[in-house]
Amino acid sequence: MFNIIGAIISGLVIGALARFFYPGAVPMGWIATILLGVGGSLLAGLVTSRGRGDFSRAGCLASVIGAIVLIFLGRVLHIG
Repeated sequence: MFNIIGAIISGLVIGALARFFYPGAVPMGWIATILLGVGGSLLAGLVTSRGRGDFSRAGCLASVIGAIVLIFLGRVLHIG
């Protein structure tokens, strides 16, 4: 249960940071922001974890970058 709550909270923070650092307006609601952050974390985790489950600042930065990539892909593909 706490893993789900933690994923939602971290997804909100990561999604909000990605929206803040992405150039231009990103029109989406809170639910989409949370899903964006969780998706960015999953994307970055698949690329950077290599089997480790440790918390690191580089992993957090990679999560934000992963979320920014998802924003970009969504705009290119006209999703949302």
